[in-house]
Amino acid sequence: MARRILTALVGAAVMGIGAHAASAATLDDVKAKGFVQCGVNTGLAGFASPDAAGNWNGFDVDYCKAIAAAVFGDATKVKYTPTSAKERFPALQSGEVDVLARNTTWTINRDTALGFNFRPVNYYDGQGFMVRKSLDVKSALELSGAAVCVQTGTTTELNLADYFKSNNLQYNPVVFEKLEEVNAAYDAGRCDVYTTDQSGLYSLRLTLSKPDDHVILPEIISKEPLGPAVRQGDDQWFDIVTWVHYALIQAEEFGVTQANVEEMKKSTNPDVQRFLGVEADSKIGTDLGLTNEWAVNVIKAVGNYGEIFDRNIGAGSPLKIERGLNALWSKGGIQYAPPVR
Repeated sequence: MARRILTALVGAAVMGIGAHAASAATLDDVKAKGFVQCGVNTGLAGFASPDAAGNWNGFDVDYCKAIAAAVFGDATKVKYTPTSAKERFPALQSGEVDVLARNTTWTINRDTALGFNFRPVNYYDGQGFMVRKSLDVKSALELSGAAVCVQTGTTTELNLADYFKSNNLQYNPVVFEKLEEVNAAYDAGRCDVYTTDQSGLYSLRLTLSKPDDHVILPEIISKEPLGPAVRQGDDQWFDIVTWVHYALIQAEEFGVTQANVEEMKKSTNPDVQRFLGVEADSKIGTDLGLTNEWAVNVIKAVGNYGEIFDRNIGAGSPLKIERGLNALWSKGGIQYAPPVR
């Protein structure tokens, strides 16, 4: 009897290990279905939003395209799952999406208890406040007693409570689950203040009925390191998503762009040769389970990090957000890629 019980337990353990290994092979699953399923925002201008024809565009969307380009050599092999703040984590946990690229803050709880892996920060952000100019408010410290619109299920909601408590200020939260509901409430005057990540405020201001009637206050009340997230238990997929970001950073540092990437393959710089997979005996792709052309394919599809930033949220976009901390480390920012060796 004891032997039969032991055999059954060992068998169950082996089955469990096998099941975990199978569920961990995200790259194999992605290749088998022929596309990357990417969780994105339901609609945030500059980051993720569909156009009139249903084509998705934005900073986070370009990361989805970049991952598809790395895996398939084709940036169109991606499908988008719009998720609210409440829906995004169950979608990733359940396997409904392969990667979450949805202006999501890296926190200890999400990195541990929720079972996710974060590593690269593709946008260093911080929470801010937007108010109507007619209120004549110059600082967030003048907001005591204000009604504040905020989206539930976010770090924004928690930071808001901490900020007002630590500064002995009173406020009335006006809470909604969906981003569209928060936007509509603020635009309709149901609250005095809108709070979210400052990048989001720049985006959301463009959608208001009278954008010029609103001002973003100078205070940044939190650290919001935003970046893609994947499920724990699959180091290969984690590495692929991570190094796609680092490739975008490294490309900008090397001066490799969407327009010149083919020409740069002729560079005599060994670091550039290695990065672009043309160095003899290069393992830049095989170590990840990809082809050695994966970085070239990424840059051909979306350009380098600076190009993605500028056209979606920076100087070349309606948002006109400055690079700030998101500039390269060599240009006063903190965006930095480990060596490609």
